[in-house]
Amino acid sequence: MIRDTLSVQAGDVRLAVYVSGPRDAPPIVLVHGYPDSAAVWEPVRAQLDTRFRVISYDVRGAGASDAPQSRAAYRLERLAADLAAVADATCGARPFHLVGHDWGSIQSWEAVTDPAFKGRIASYTSISGPCLDHAAIGLRGGDAHPEQPTPKRPFGSGLRQTLKSWYIFFFHLPWLPELVWYAGGAHAWPLWLRVTERVRPARDPEQMRNAINGLNLYRANFIDKLLRPRARHAHAPVQFIVPLRDRYVGPALSLGLEPWLGAYGRHEIDAGHWVVLREPERIAAAIERFVEQHRPGNSAGHGGPDSAVNARAAGV
Repeated sequence: MIRDTLSVQAGDVRLAVYVSGPRDAPPIVLVHGYPDSAAVWEPVRAQLDTRFRVISYDVRGAGASDAPQSRAAYRLERLAADLAAVADATCGARPFHLVGHDWGSIQSWEAVTDPAFKGRIASYTSISGPCLDHAAIGLRGGDAHPEQPTPKRPFGSGLRQTLKSWYIFFFHLPWLPELVWYAGGAHAWPLWLRVTERVRPARDPEQMRNAINGLNLYRANFIDKLLRPRARHAHAPVQFIVPLRDRYVGPALSLGLEPWLGAYGRHEIDAGHWVVLREPERIAAAIERFVEQHRPGNSAGHGGPDSAVNARAAGV
């Protein structure tokens, strides 16, 4: 399938957008994480774009997209505005299905819980990227929304996730993370993925740029959300794809979220964090099933909190 490249203006930046698939097919927007570019989605695109209009884009600071100068320009609300600009340019008024991985998932929660996007997002698939507000409220015992019950998570899960999240604290240090990337981290990144994830991605010529600029995603958002989380309710049906061998995001972060999401799908799979590269067929199949459930006129519902059992049985 031929892939077209567009340039979309989003406020202060121009974003590189990649589109393939039949023009009249249901649109799916894929949002990548850190330190990736939209190239991470190409194996999944190849599985979907014969039946869907597949749209991906380099987030601000990554790939071929512009990089703003200020840290504040990487805040979640600016990232949600980028998504809106991409959707306007590629989908028009048509509702679209949204999929995010890693930081692409974290930033997509801003749109999924923003009433301004209600009716535009037909479904949301989150892979290894929690809503920062939900995670922070869970840590704080639910005080941001007292009338809502505190999410129930397994005992000790907070400590385990804190240990998994060591890199977040590291990325907030001045200069040292940049030094690591400049001193060979960017060059060694494909080797790190081969050793830890057993994948062999093509070398990204923008790897250094992705890594350095993307540090602003962490620095502009994490502390603010930890100190001032907001009550955020999803307005679209949600499914989680939960890699059980994820060394960065624990399975507990997608548990107990019914107060914010209603009934939602949660599909555990035996895989690592970069499952979008290692098992693109499996991820594409899970995305397609959820999209088909939530096409206009289909009343299949959110997938239900017990759907993880069904997903394992089906090999998702």
